[in-house]
Amino acid sequence: MTSTPTRSTPLNVGLIGYGFMGAAHSHAWRTAHRFFDLPATPVLHTIAGRTESAVADAAEQYGFARHTTRWLDLIEDPEIHVIDICTPGDTHHEIALAALAAGKHVLCEKPLANSVAESEEMARAAADAATRGIRSISGFSYRRTPALAYARQLEADGFVGEIRQVRAQYLQDWLSDADAPMTWRLDKDKAGSGALGDIGAHVIDLTQWITGTQIEQVSGTLATVVPTRPAAGTAQGLGGKGDASGERGQVTVDDVALFSARFTGGVLGAFEATRMAQGRKNAMRVEINGSKGSVAFDFERMNELEIYDATAPAGRQGFTRVLTTEPEHPYAAAWWPTGHGLGYEHTFTHEIADLVRAIGEGTDPSPSFAEALHVQRVLAAVEASDADGSRWTAVGPQHPTTEETTA
Repeated sequence: MTSTPTRSTPLNVGLIGYGFMGAAHSHAWRTAHRFFDLPATPVLHTIAGRTESAVADAAEQYGFARHTTRWLDLIEDPEIHVIDICTPGDTHHEIALAALAAGKHVLCEKPLANSVAESEEMARAAADAATRGIRSISGFSYRRTPALAYARQLEADGFVGEIRQVRAQYLQDWLSDADAPMTWRLDKDKAGSGALGDIGAHVIDLTQWITGTQIEQVSGTLATVVPTRPAAGTAQGLGGKGDASGERGQVTVDDVALFSARFTGGVLGAFEATRMAQGRKNAMRVEINGSKGSVAFDFERMNELEIYDATAPAGRQGFTRVLTTEPEHPYAAAWWPTGHGLGYEHTFTHEIADLVRAIGEGTDPSPSFAEALHVQRVLAAVEASDADGSRWTAVGPQHPTTEETTA
């Protein structure tokens, strides 16, 4: 088992994947210890990727000392303490299991895997590794947005009262052009699912985390709006240009996902995830309505939280805009003076800071692989509901059961 470093020694990081998430995670590993008091100092040790020239460029750009095209090199290197998995979902299972077995701490991007069965095995391996002091975390970075962390704090303190309704949307438009090229995110074998798993997973996790409850049933429908797209050529991530050949590839995932949910205790939620919402660039929205008030958030205004106090006197009721940049707000004290907002990249820095603290303190960080497994089960239940004609479907083990309800 790899020993856990202390503040006087480095925490060597091996990152697998150099695309969009690889860049975001690299920035966070470089930055976290410069703004947060951490028990160890992250060091960008080695980055792995498929293409020699590309991974060499990434190593230089992101600041890694070494690079390789063989991810097993990171697993086998005794100097590396943490494996950070930023690859497509079809590779998470194999890499994470190998890393945990080798005694490495693991950060795995979401969704945890491409199936419930793989996620279950990963959660079991993580639980076993935890008994040996090995920590693991799933990359639901939006939890580390100060405004959303404050919303969770308000809910826990009783501000909204008894939760009565939940609504959540994740709206993007980067695939609204029917001639936007194929990427791995449109291939079910690599991505697992489309808008549902790519962005819907975030609001599933957030609403469960903020409310402190779990989704127990869903009724959903999925749609593939654009069934074919230009061959991807070299396009690997968001956007890019298609192949000049004129060939089109088959889209095998959903473009739009809509579903209703029942949370613990019977609270109803409404969810929408789409990459077809023209004009919406990253509109991740969460609203919790309760007996005493509401909280509402939109990531396109990420430094703001709207709160409504239903107990206020008549004439003074209405949503209040809270600018979550005060030192009293989660994470904000480590950064800039009041009113100087944070950005998308800070959510990853906060995630890394929390992980490094957990490693140093010997505690289990959140969201755990077990929490991410439940998100995977919700995704599977939505797909099962869609396949069965939008019936209510229980969120459960590997093979969810479907049942009609009159509710």
